[in-house]
Amino acid sequence: MTAENSKPKSIIALGLEGSANKLGVGIVKHVYPAGIPTDTELQPEMVELANVRDTYNPPAGEGFLPRDVAAHHRATIIELLNQALADAKITHQELDCICYTKGPGMGAPLQAVALVARTLSQLWNLPLVGVNHCVGHIEMGRAITGADNPIVLYVSGGNTQVIAYSQQTYRIFGETLDIAIGNCLDRFARVLKLPNDPSPGYNIEQYAKRGSKYIELPYTVKGMDVSFSGILSFIEQLAKTKADQYTPEDLCYSLQETMFAMLVEITERAMAHIGSTEVLVVGGVGCNVRLQEMMGQMAIERNGKVFATDMRYCIDNGIMIAQAGALAFARGFTTPVHDSWITQRFRTDQVHVEWRT
Repeated sequence: MTAENSKPKSIIALGLEGSANKLGVGIVKHVYPAGIPTDTELQPEMVELANVRDTYNPPAGEGFLPRDVAAHHRATIIELLNQALADAKITHQELDCICYTKGPGMGAPLQAVALVARTLSQLWNLPLVGVNHCVGHIEMGRAITGADNPIVLYVSGGNTQVIAYSQQTYRIFGETLDIAIGNCLDRFARVLKLPNDPSPGYNIEQYAKRGSKYIELPYTVKGMDVSFSGILSFIEQLAKTKADQYTPEDLCYSLQETMFAMLVEITERAMAHIGSTEVLVVGGVGCNVRLQEMMGQMAIERNGKVFATDMRYCIDNGIMIAQAGALAFARGFTTPVHDSWITQRFRTDQVHVEWRT
């Protein structure tokens, strides 16, 4: 192994995340005791310095509009930034780079946070690092759980993907053909008028725990891909037209069981294809205990193991952006200000994962 120099090296990165209704600011420190290696995978000692978050919650039964989320982020981000610096017990002079979510996500919230990142970069004379939101989830999951080379199930409000790493790319083996699983859960929560606090998916999970009667719903797996729009339309009709026959608890239970079984199927197929015995579940829906249980049962039958994180890291947060950004920065990647635009469509497999071998 060779290093840029043999002296200890550290990188302190600020991460700004605001691709949806969660606004997060995180600070991470990467320590390389023998310097940054040039010919091996980066595996720094990670020190979490700060991870603060604030959520925009509309009234029960309502979704969130991009303009309202962006207004929330603009009004809240400076307070969160100051809190993160205070929690980390550092000043901005000790930062090495500013990392922000470049995409994917909702346009207006992404723009609001990117504007703050650009402003701080120029005020503090620090380099910018644009980060793919999905890769942020993966790298944070790997760092927290210690998973080696897992199949990644990425499930959130805007994404549903089965991913495996190969040749410096996170390659997508399967994904949703229409809406994401989190979006499906959120929209059904609106039908039931469930609260948005702490999240619609969490409240559906609590209802599902009290359900016992399984209702057969459309099960749509097409090769390695899944579809959730049909199951949503079907269960919405049941909730609206047959409320006297099916309780909200049984509907939530059946919805979870069906969709999670679909995810387990395509994840197991990906594991078999590459010979992996590990599954890493990331993204907001990855907090769901029932999903972790079902995935765990499948993994045990394959002599494997499931890795998952708690709400501090599976729900959108700033430290995951700092984590992925710091790894890219260590390999010399920066984003010039004139290229610091955002994009609502930024696929996981478009990122050159230069920090892995």
